[in-house]
Amino acid sequence: MDTNPGYKTPAVNDSLNRNLEQLTNDILASYTTLDATGRIGETFLPSRSRIVEVLNDMRQLLFPGFFGHKELTPENIRYHVGNLLIHAGSELTRQISYCMCADRQCETCGDPEACHTEAGNIASAFLGRIPIMRRALSLDMQAAFDGDPAARSTDEIIYCYPGFYAVMVYRIAHELLDLDVPLMPRMMSEHAHSSTGTDIHPGADIGESFFIDHATGVVIGETTRIGDNVKIYQGVTLGAKSFPKDERGRVIKGLKRHPTIEDNVTIYPNATILGGQTVIGAGATIGGNSYITESVKPGHLVVHEDRKLKMFDKTKD
Repeated sequence: MDTNPGYKTPAVNDSLNRNLEQLTNDILASYTTLDATGRIGETFLPSRSRIVEVLNDMRQLLFPGFFGHKELTPENIRYHVGNLLIHAGSELTRQISYCMCADRQCETCGDPEACHTEAGNIASAFLGRIPIMRRALSLDMQAAFDGDPAARSTDEIIYCYPGFYAVMVYRIAHELLDLDVPLMPRMMSEHAHSSTGTDIHPGADIGESFFIDHATGVVIGETTRIGDNVKIYQGVTLGAKSFPKDERGRVIKGLKRHPTIEDNVTIYPNATILGGQTVIGAGATIGGNSYITESVKPGHLVVHEDRKLKMFDKTKD
């Protein structure tokens, strides 16, 4: 019983009680007719919250001393890393196993031990790539610092920049996708999307020293290819121009649908670049609000031609 004197027991919903059995029957019937929207009597789905925990562990491993336990010394760092690897590896193995079951639509597993062993091998291989990811992210961090005059330190990039966080999650998710882990990479990228407003598909291929300034509203599609030393601003879309369909009217998957951005390209805010055959040549600059569906030659500048601005003195009639 609630001891709060201001608490009042909610009134009983008589209408709901009268219709409870019928409502239950209707909902159960919808479970039968729309079985693709539920998982009743099937294996567990991976846990979004646990996968975010894995990202937090990875963040500590990638940037020791910045997150989590910060009082690291040469004496305790080995134990700290070992504990993180055990925790991350155990949860990764469990969640990868769930992801594989969900992807394969296993109703009953004939050999759960073999499935768990496969997931463990993948988790171990992924954790072995941490030094590679650290190198890539150190270059991304430096690109952000060099590319933003407002940045006071590289620590500020790691702690504060949403674009850098989105790129970090992309680097992690991309490695998992490269190891053929289903579902989890997209769950990670959608977590970053909801947290930062930046939507980077883990299947995109992004080179070294990549910087997203301000981050919000950026979309990078699955088959996008981005070279080295590329800088993009908020609101940029690297998307598909059209979606080819098969004879049944379904989208054909696996085709190159998104643009290629070569080395040393800068793309300013709210530019839209579409199409799998669209190539932005090395050293090109794409002005803000540009809408591009054809290739741009290397070293060229693209600007959006619009009406001239008009200014009026409000103090005069």
